Amino acid sequence: MDAALNQFYQHLGVERGLAPLTLSAYARDLQDFWEFLTTLGRTAWAAVDLADLQSYLAALEARGLAARSRARRLSALRQFFRFLQREEQVVANPVELLDSPRLPQRLPQVMGEADVATLLNAPDPATPAGLRDQALLEVLYATGLRVSELVGLTFKQLDLRRGVVRPLGKGSKERVVPMVPLAVEKLQLYLDQARPRLLKGRESPYVFVNQRGGKLSRQGFWKLLKQYALKAGVKTLSPHTLRHSFATHLLSRGANLRVLQLLLGHADLATTQIYTHLDAARLKLVHRKSHPRP
Repeated sequence: MDAALNQFYQHLGVERGLAPLTLSAYARDLQDFWEFLTTLGRTAWAAVDLADLQSYLAALEARGLAARSRARRLSALRQFFRFLQREEQVVANPVELLDSPRLPQRLPQVMGEADVATLLNAPDPATPAGLRDQALLEVLYATGLRVSELVGLTFKQLDLRRGVVRPLGKGSKERVVPMVPLAVEKLQLYLDQARPRLLKGRESPYVFVNQRGGKLSRQGFWKLLKQYALKAGVKTLSPHTLRHSFATHLLSRGANLRVLQLLLGHADLATTQIYTHLDAARLKLVHRKSHPRP
């Protein structure tokens, strides 16, 4: 059973090109299911049946796992058993007989344009770290990059002359995303005046570096973002709030949904369509507040 799991992880990493964080999530979910199966005495994947899966989902619910977490576990199992079936290690895929838990629609958090402007002006440009953070926030809002794409940005992915970045997204797929002139200006200022002072003679392939000259981590960026949100008086903020705001603001100003999909690096247009619901909710709220009739 362990050999089949390792083959599946290799398939995800090599053939499908999934990111290490995604691979780790698959590994955690499948390891948990494997441990559950050992309590049932199962020694082969072919012996797993529908009743085992139903018992596992019931156990997850009893543990208090939310519907979204249970749906993620089920998705990992569905992918794994499809792989086993293709490899002829199981005859049938019992996971296909299960329905995913019903999920409440959760719209992403979005900031208003005025709040975004306040947040982007929060860093102190009088310090090297402040210049870096100003460039970080400007580039993030200008491009809608994922946080992992932003902190992992290298000089090979940056073209300041054309004003574009070429991030490597999910599935190792590269895309071209333009930046607004103000973001290019802030980024150039950081590269000229702040980055050399942060590096202190060291070298790094990454555009954004920390105080020790190393690569800025996702956790490091999140700490910075929380500090600036507090300073700007922004109460609801997640690591991807600026990405969601970027998408919603573009859509509300007339951007095409297909173009937005390409900018965000979504493999499926259905993923991008959540922003149409978000914008519709915003328009409904504005309509209700503005209309003269109660």
